[in-house]
Amino acid sequence: MTDAPVLALTTGEPAGIGPELAVMLAAAGTPAGRPVAVGDPELLAERAAAIGRPLELVELGPGEPVPEARPGRLPVWPVSLAAPARPGVLDTRNAGYVLETLDRALAACRAGEAEGMVTAPLHKAVIVEAGQAEFTGHTEYLRDACGLDEVVMMLATDRALHAAGSGWQGPRALRVALATTHLPLREVADAVTPARLSRVLRILDADLRRWFGLDAPRIAVCGLNPHAGEAGHLGSEELDTIAPTLAALRREGLTLDGPLPADTLFTPRHLADADAVLAMYHDQGLPVLKYAGFGRAANVTLGLPLVRTSVDHGTALDLAGRGVADPGSLAVAVSLAAEMARRGRG
Repeated sequence: MTDAPVLALTTGEPAGIGPELAVMLAAAGTPAGRPVAVGDPELLAERAAAIGRPLELVELGPGEPVPEARPGRLPVWPVSLAAPARPGVLDTRNAGYVLETLDRALAACRAGEAEGMVTAPLHKAVIVEAGQAEFTGHTEYLRDACGLDEVVMMLATDRALHAAGSGWQGPRALRVALATTHLPLREVADAVTPARLSRVLRILDADLRRWFGLDAPRIAVCGLNPHAGEAGHLGSEELDTIAPTLAALRREGLTLDGPLPADTLFTPRHLADADAVLAMYHDQGLPVLKYAGFGRAANVTLGLPLVRTSVDHGTALDLAGRGVADPGSLAVAVSLAAEMARRGRG
Protein backbone atom coordinates (compact mmCIF):
# COMPACT_ATOMS: atom_id res chain seq x y z
CA MET A 1 0.00 0.00 0.00
CA THR A 2 1.31 3.40 -0.92
CA ASP A 3 2.13 5.93 1.79
CA ALA A 4 0.73 8.73 -0.40
CA PRO A 5 -1.45 10.90 1.86
CA VAL A 6 -5.21 10.80 1.37
CA LEU A 7 -6.48 14.32 0.63
CA ALA A 8 -10.11 15.49 0.73
CA LEU A 9 -10.64 17.51 -2.46
CA THR A 10 -13.73 19.72 -2.34
CA THR A 11 -15.09 20.42 -5.81
CA GLY A 12 -16.21 23.99 -5.10
CA GLU A 13 -18.93 26.00 -6.83
CA PRO A 14 -20.82 23.49 -9.02
CA ALA A 15 -21.43 26.07 -11.77
CA GLY A 16 -17.74 26.90 -11.95
CA ILE A 17 -14.61 25.11 -13.11
CA GLY A 18 -13.93 23.23 -9.85
CA PRO A 19 -15.67 19.97 -10.80
CA GLU A 20 -13.92 19.73 -14.16
CA LEU A 21 -10.54 20.60 -12.65
CA ALA A 22 -10.95 17.61 -10.34
CA VAL A 23 -11.85 15.49 -13.38
CA MET A 24 -8.86 16.77 -15.38
CA LEU A 25 -6.47 16.10 -12.51
CA ALA A 26 -7.78 12.57 -12.08
CA ALA A 27 -7.70 11.88 -15.81
CA ALA A 28 -4.07 12.95 -16.08
CA GLY A 29 -2.99 11.23 -12.89
CA THR A 30 -2.47 13.06 -9.63
CA PRO A 31 1.04 14.46 -9.11
CA ALA A 32 1.10 13.39 -5.45
CA GLY A 33 -1.17 12.12 -2.76
CA ARG A 34 -4.50 10.31 -3.16
CA PRO A 35 -7.20 12.95 -3.62
CA VAL A 36 -10.77 11.95 -2.85
CA ALA A 37 -13.30 14.31 -4.41
CA VAL A 38 -15.96 15.66 -2.06
CA GLY A 39 -19.00 16.46 -4.16
CA ASP A 40 -21.88 15.14 -6.22
CA PRO A 41 -20.87 12.04 -8.26
CA GLU A 42 -23.48 12.76 -10.94
CA LEU A 43 -22.13 16.28 -11.38
CA LEU A 44 -18.60 14.92 -11.80
CA ALA A 45 -19.78 12.32 -14.31
CA GLU A 46 -21.69 14.95 -16.29
CA ARG A 47 -18.72 17.29 -16.35
CA ALA A 48 -16.35 14.50 -17.37
CA ALA A 49 -18.63 13.64 -20.29
CA ALA A 50 -19.00 17.30 -21.27
CA ILE A 51 -15.24 17.83 -21.55
CA GLY A 52 -14.49 14.40 -23.00
CA ARG A 53 -12.42 12.92 -20.18
CA PRO A 54 -12.96 9.19 -19.50
CA LEU A 55 -13.44 8.75 -15.76
CA GLU A 56 -13.95 5.87 -13.35
CA LEU A 57 -15.81 7.22 -10.32
CA VAL A 58 -15.46 5.19 -7.13
CA GLU A 59 -18.03 6.20 -4.52
CA LEU A 60 -16.80 5.57 -0.98
CA GLY A 61 -18.88 5.08 2.11
CA PRO A 62 -17.78 5.93 5.67
CA GLY A 63 -14.66 4.02 6.60
CA GLU A 64 -14.14 2.45 3.18
CA PRO A 65 -10.48 2.31 2.14
CA VAL A 66 -9.27 4.75 -0.48
CA PRO A 67 -7.99 2.92 -3.57
CA GLU A 68 -4.59 3.44 -5.10
CA ALA A 69 -4.34 6.49 -7.33
CA ARG A 70 -4.19 5.84 -11.05
CA PRO A 71 -4.94 7.91 -14.16
CA GLY A 72 -8.63 8.01 -14.97
CA ARG A 73 -9.86 7.01 -11.50
CA LEU A 74 -11.48 9.43 -9.04
CA PRO A 75 -12.65 8.26 -5.61
CA VAL A 76 -15.57 10.32 -4.24
CA TRP A 77 -17.08 11.01 -0.84
CA PRO A 78 -20.60 11.81 -2.05
CA VAL A 79 -22.44 15.02 -1.22
CA SER A 80 -25.67 15.60 -3.15
CA LEU A 81 -26.53 18.81 -4.98
CA ALA A 82 -29.66 20.62 -3.85
CA ALA A 83 -30.54 21.58 -7.43
CA PRO A 84 -29.23 20.66 -10.91
CA ALA A 85 -26.08 22.61 -11.80
CA ARG A 86 -25.47 24.24 -15.18
CA PRO A 87 -21.99 25.41 -16.14
CA GLY A 88 -21.71 29.17 -15.75
CA VAL A 89 -25.13 29.62 -14.09
CA LEU A 90 -25.09 30.33 -10.35
CA ASP A 91 -27.93 29.02 -8.19
CA THR A 92 -28.34 30.05 -4.55
CA ARG A 93 -30.03 26.72 -3.86
CA ASN A 94 -26.60 25.06 -4.07
CA ALA A 95 -24.87 27.40 -1.61
CA GLY A 96 -25.55 24.99 1.25
CA TYR A 97 -24.13 22.15 -0.82
CA VAL A 98 -20.82 24.01 -1.20
CA LEU A 99 -20.56 24.52 2.57
CA GLU A 100 -21.53 20.90 3.16
CA THR A 101 -18.57 19.76 1.06
CA LEU A 102 -16.26 21.83 3.28
CA ASP A 103 -17.81 20.34 6.40
CA ARG A 104 -17.40 16.82 4.99
CA ALA A 105 -13.74 17.46 4.18
CA LEU A 106 -13.12 18.84 7.66
CA ALA A 107 -14.82 15.83 9.19
CA ALA A 108 -12.61 13.51 7.13
CA CYS A 109 -9.49 15.23 8.43
CA ARG A 110 -10.69 15.17 12.03
CA ALA A 111 -11.61 11.49 11.80
CA GLY A 112 -8.26 10.52 10.31
CA GLU A 113 -9.81 9.55 6.97
CA ALA A 114 -7.71 12.25 5.27
CA GLU A 115 -4.38 13.86 6.10
CA GLY A 116 -5.34 17.20 4.59
CA MET A 117 -7.85 19.03 2.44
CA VAL A 118 -7.58 20.80 -0.91
CA THR A 119 -10.32 23.18 -2.01
CA ALA A 120 -11.48 24.11 -5.48
CA PRO A 121 -12.82 27.68 -5.82
CA LEU A 122 -16.20 28.71 -4.46
CA HIS A 123 -18.26 31.81 -5.26
CA LYS A 124 -18.57 34.05 -2.18
CA ALA A 125 -21.38 36.24 -3.50
CA VAL A 126 -23.80 33.39 -4.17
CA ILE A 127 -23.28 32.06 -0.63
CA VAL A 128 -23.94 35.51 0.83
CA GLU A 129 -27.03 35.92 -1.37
CA ALA A 130 -28.30 32.57 -0.11
CA GLY A 131 -28.48 34.00 3.40
CA GLN A 132 -24.95 33.51 4.79
CA ALA A 133 -24.36 37.25 5.23
CA GLU A 134 -21.21 36.83 7.33
CA PHE A 135 -19.46 34.52 4.86
CA THR A 136 -16.22 36.04 3.55
CA GLY A 137 -14.32 33.04 2.21
CA HIS A 138 -12.74 29.64 2.78
CA THR A 139 -10.07 30.99 5.13
CA GLU A 140 -12.45 32.60 7.58
CA TYR A 141 -14.96 29.73 7.38
CA LEU A 142 -12.30 27.18 8.30
CA ARG A 143 -10.99 29.44 11.07
CA ASP A 144 -14.43 29.62 12.66
CA ALA A 145 -15.16 25.93 12.12
CA CYS A 146 -11.97 25.09 14.01
CA GLY A 147 -12.78 27.55 16.80
CA LEU A 148 -9.73 29.73 16.22
CA ASP A 149 -9.18 33.45 16.70
CA GLU A 150 -6.60 33.81 13.93
CA VAL A 151 -5.35 31.98 10.87
CA VAL A 152 -3.05 33.21 8.14
CA MET A 153 -3.56 33.20 4.39
CA MET A 154 -0.37 32.52 2.43
CA LEU A 155 0.12 31.97 -1.29
CA ALA A 156 3.15 30.06 -2.49
CA THR A 157 4.51 29.48 -5.97
CA ASP A 158 5.60 26.09 -7.18
CA ARG A 159 9.25 25.42 -6.42
CA ALA A 160 9.84 24.64 -10.11
CA LEU A 161 8.43 27.97 -11.23
CA HIS A 162 11.68 29.80 -11.87
CA ALA A 163 13.34 26.96 -13.72
CA ALA A 164 10.26 26.74 -15.91
CA GLY A 165 10.83 30.29 -17.09
CA SER A 166 7.84 32.30 -15.90
CA GLY A 167 9.51 35.64 -16.57
CA TRP A 168 9.95 36.18 -12.84
CA GLN A 169 13.60 36.58 -11.95
CA GLY A 170 13.40 35.92 -8.22
CA PRO A 171 15.95 33.54 -6.69
CA ARG A 172 13.48 31.06 -5.22
CA ALA A 173 9.84 30.11 -4.92
CA LEU A 174 7.85 33.01 -3.54
CA ARG A 175 5.64 32.84 -0.43
CA VAL A 176 3.43 35.77 0.48
CA ALA A 177 1.34 35.83 3.67
CA LEU A 178 -1.24 38.44 4.60
CA ALA A 179 -1.68 40.38 7.83
CA THR A 180 -5.27 41.15 6.81
CA THR A 181 -7.34 39.28 4.25
CA HIS A 182 -10.78 40.15 2.90
CA LEU A 183 -11.24 43.67 4.25
CA PRO A 184 -12.25 46.89 2.50
CA LEU A 185 -9.15 49.02 2.05
CA ARG A 186 -10.44 51.80 4.32
CA GLU A 187 -10.53 49.30 7.23
CA VAL A 188 -7.01 47.95 6.83
CA ALA A 189 -5.08 50.57 8.84
CA ASP A 190 -7.28 50.07 11.90
CA ALA A 191 -6.89 46.30 11.59
CA VAL A 192 -3.08 46.41 11.60
CA THR A 193 -2.63 46.30 15.37
CA PRO A 194 0.27 45.06 17.50
CA ALA A 195 -1.88 42.13 18.70
CA ARG A 196 -2.85 41.05 15.17
CA LEU A 197 0.65 41.42 13.78
CA SER A 198 2.08 39.43 16.67
CA ARG A 199 -0.41 36.61 16.22
CA VAL A 200 0.06 36.48 12.45
CA LEU A 201 3.84 36.51 12.58
CA ARG A 202 4.00 33.86 15.29
CA ILE A 203 1.71 31.59 13.24
CA LEU A 204 3.72 32.25 10.08
CA ASP A 205 7.02 31.49 11.81
CA ALA A 206 5.67 28.35 13.50
CA ASP A 207 4.06 26.88 10.39
CA LEU A 208 7.01 27.61 8.14
CA ARG A 209 8.92 25.42 10.58
CA ARG A 210 6.17 22.80 10.99
CA TRP A 211 4.90 22.35 7.43
CA PHE A 212 7.80 23.64 5.31
CA GLY A 213 10.76 22.28 7.26
CA LEU A 214 12.51 25.63 7.79
CA ASP A 215 14.60 25.69 10.97
CA ALA A 216 14.94 29.48 11.23
CA PRO A 217 12.64 31.15 8.68
CA ARG A 218 13.46 34.69 7.65
CA ILE A 219 10.37 36.82 7.06
CA ALA A 220 10.43 40.14 5.21
CA VAL A 221 7.67 42.45 6.42
CA CYS A 222 6.06 45.15 4.29
CA GLY A 223 5.19 48.56 5.60
CA LEU A 224 1.62 49.73 5.29
CA ASN A 225 2.19 53.12 3.66
CA PRO A 226 4.11 54.20 0.54
CA HIS A 227 7.85 54.14 1.20
CA ALA A 228 7.08 52.45 4.55
CA GLY A 229 5.80 55.77 5.83
CA GLU A 230 8.82 57.87 4.79
CA ALA A 231 9.97 58.31 8.42
CA GLY A 232 6.45 59.30 9.46
CA HIS A 233 5.80 61.83 6.71
CA LEU A 234 3.49 59.46 4.78
CA GLY A 235 1.85 57.77 7.73
CA SER A 236 2.74 56.80 11.27
CA GLU A 237 1.76 53.11 11.37
CA GLU A 238 5.30 51.93 10.69
CA LEU A 239 6.75 53.98 13.57
CA ASP A 240 3.89 53.50 16.02
CA THR A 241 2.85 49.91 15.36
CA ILE A 242 4.82 47.80 12.91
CA ALA A 243 8.44 48.54 13.89
CA PRO A 244 7.87 48.18 17.68
CA THR A 245 5.98 44.92 17.15
CA LEU A 246 8.78 43.50 15.00
CA ALA A 247 11.35 44.53 17.61
CA ALA A 248 9.41 42.71 20.33
CA LEU A 249 9.10 39.57 18.22
CA ARG A 250 12.81 39.61 17.40
CA ARG A 251 13.45 39.40 21.14
CA GLU A 252 11.36 36.21 21.10
CA GLY A 253 13.70 34.75 18.48
CA LEU A 254 11.85 35.45 15.21
CA THR A 255 14.00 36.51 12.26
CA LEU A 256 12.25 39.51 10.73
CA ASP A 257 13.31 42.18 8.24
CA GLY A 258 11.34 45.42 8.02
CA PRO A 259 9.14 47.22 7.83
CA LEU A 260 10.24 47.59 4.22
CA PRO A 261 8.68 49.60 1.35
CA ALA A 262 6.48 47.19 -0.58
CA ASP A 263 7.45 48.67 -3.96
CA THR A 264 11.10 47.65 -3.48
CA LEU A 265 10.73 44.61 -1.22
CA PHE A 266 9.54 42.46 -4.13
CA THR A 267 12.87 42.62 -5.96
CA PRO A 268 15.52 39.90 -6.16
CA ARG A 269 17.93 41.71 -3.84
CA HIS A 270 15.44 41.88 -0.98
CA LEU A 271 13.94 38.46 -1.63
CA ALA A 272 17.30 36.67 -1.89
CA ASP A 273 17.31 35.66 1.77
CA ALA A 274 13.57 35.77 2.50
CA ASP A 275 11.65 32.55 3.13
CA ALA A 276 8.36 34.46 3.12
CA VAL A 277 6.97 37.97 2.84
CA LEU A 278 4.25 39.37 5.07
CA ALA A 279 2.08 41.92 3.25
CA MET A 280 -0.24 44.17 5.21
CA TYR A 281 -3.25 43.67 2.95
CA HIS A 282 -4.59 41.51 0.14
CA ASP A 283 -3.75 43.64 -2.89
CA GLN A 284 -0.35 44.72 -1.59
CA GLY A 285 1.23 41.30 -1.94
CA LEU A 286 -0.92 39.02 -4.05
CA PRO A 287 -0.74 40.91 -7.38
CA VAL A 288 3.04 40.44 -7.32
CA LEU A 289 2.79 36.75 -6.55
CA LYS A 290 0.13 36.17 -9.17
CA TYR A 291 2.18 38.01 -11.78
CA ALA A 292 5.11 35.77 -10.89
CA GLY A 293 3.23 32.51 -10.98
CA PHE A 294 -0.49 32.67 -11.69
CA GLY A 295 -1.76 29.16 -12.27
CA ARG A 296 1.39 27.72 -10.70
CA ALA A 297 0.74 28.74 -7.12
CA ALA A 298 -1.37 27.51 -4.22
CA ASN A 299 -3.18 29.14 -1.34
CA VAL A 300 -2.31 27.77 2.10
CA THR A 301 -4.17 28.38 5.36
CA LEU A 302 -1.68 28.50 8.23
CA GLY A 303 -2.60 28.17 11.88
CA LEU A 304 -5.12 25.37 11.40
CA PRO A 305 -4.72 22.00 13.15
CA LEU A 306 -4.72 20.39 9.70
CA VAL A 307 -3.33 20.82 6.20
CA ARG A 308 -5.40 23.00 3.86
CA THR A 309 -4.38 24.24 0.43
CA SER A 310 -6.36 25.70 -2.45
CA VAL A 311 -6.04 27.09 -5.94
CA ASP A 312 -4.86 30.63 -6.67
CA HIS A 313 -7.87 31.58 -8.84
CA GLY A 314 -11.63 31.88 -8.84
CA THR A 315 -14.58 29.98 -10.26
CA ALA A 316 -14.11 31.18 -13.89
CA LEU A 317 -17.80 30.82 -14.72
CA ASP A 318 -17.14 31.84 -18.32
CA LEU A 319 -14.87 28.81 -18.80
CA ALA A 320 -16.97 26.22 -17.00
CA GLY A 321 -18.02 23.14 -18.94
CA ARG A 322 -15.75 23.86 -21.89
CA GLY A 323 -12.68 21.84 -20.94
CA VAL A 324 -10.32 24.77 -21.44
CA ALA A 325 -9.56 25.61 -17.79
CA ASP A 326 -5.97 25.09 -16.62
CA PRO A 327 -5.64 22.54 -13.79
CA GLY A 328 -2.07 23.69 -13.04
CA SER A 329 -2.85 25.47 -9.78
CA LEU A 330 -4.91 22.54 -8.50
CA ALA A 331 -2.00 20.22 -9.26
CA VAL A 332 0.32 22.51 -7.27
CA ALA A 333 -2.20 22.64 -4.39
CA VAL A 334 -2.43 18.83 -4.28
CA SER A 335 1.34 18.38 -4.46
CA LEU A 336 1.92 20.95 -1.72
CA ALA A 337 -0.76 19.45 0.53
CA ALA A 338 0.79 16.00 0.11
CA GLU A 339 4.25 17.36 0.93
CA MET A 340 2.93 19.17 4.01
CA ALA A 341 1.02 16.09 5.17
CA ARG A 342 4.11 13.91 4.93
CA ARG A 343 6.12 16.45 6.89
CA GLY A 344 3.38 16.66 9.50
CA ARG A 345 3.67 12.92 10.19
CA GLY A 346 7.07 13.38 11.76
